[in-house]
Amino acid sequence: MTDTLLLAFDDESALAHSLAAALGCALRFVAEHHFPDGETKLTLPAELPPRVVVLRGLHRPNHKLVALMLLSDTARSLGARELVLVAPYMAYMRQDIAFGPGEAISQRIVTNFLAERFDALVTIDPHLHRVATLDDLMPARRGVALTAAPLLGAWLAAHAAEVGGRPILVGPDEEASQWVRGAAAASGWPGVWCTKIRRGDRDVSVDLPAVDLRGRAVVLIDDLASTGHTLMQAARAAHAAGAGTVDAAIVHALFTDDAPAQLRDAGIRHVWSTDAVVHASNAVPVAPLLAQALRGLALPSMRAER
Repeated sequence: MTDTLLLAFDDESALAHSLAAALGCALRFVAEHHFPDGETKLTLPAELPPRVVVLRGLHRPNHKLVALMLLSDTARSLGARELVLVAPYMAYMRQDIAFGPGEAISQRIVTNFLAERFDALVTIDPHLHRVATLDDLMPARRGVALTAAPLLGAWLAAHAAEVGGRPILVGPDEEASQWVRGAAAASGWPGVWCTKIRRGDRDVSVDLPAVDLRGRAVVLIDDLASTGHTLMQAARAAHAAGAGTVDAAIVHALFTDDAPAQLRDAGIRHVWSTDAVVHASNAVPVAPLLAQALRGLALPSMRAER
């Protein structure tokens, strides 16, 4: 993809360099300035090629969505004809229906906002519980939803000595079952998942499945963690059931500031995450997965290159 330019932001520079190397394309960074009143000024390269890939993860998304609005319109005016957004983490996906009167359905609003500005969107493990594909949310655009579960499983298998003997993958709730299955298939390790009762953002309880965990190396598997409370509850339950060790492997490390310490207090020895969201726990690279998807995009000029 030598005729492609990757545009990125400084706070995602490590992933940007890895992705540019995997694609074999040029990399430039967007200069971002925040005024005292909260407004944002962006400065892009003065000239852009016809095909531009924008890397912007949407963790803590509000100001980033405004920046993408500014960036996309400016990029078009500077010569970009194809704009592809790579958002390794996609925000506002959990509100996919109105759970009460008057609630905004943020999933459709935000994806429509991006579809108006980008020709395609590539993301990793978005919340699509009641939607079959990302394409369904982006009429007349291309949406690609990848999964990093096999990456987690393959990484764990390659680091089996660090995990320990007789490993078993455990999802902290039913929704984690798809990531457990994907990681189990890639690692060759067995996988099970808990049932969860949620009473609030920080008030959850979990019930372990009927499996003997005594002396086993338990690895909790999930797509994301923010407060980490569900992982903590699962870890405490695993230790109470006799687990030898408990670690965690997740796709998106959205941790609040105090979450890592609380996870350690709950008996979680190691936390490993992909670098889809920048965090100290990053261990599993996603650039090869993203690059493969970008090469396979069914956009006119990208088809010609394949």
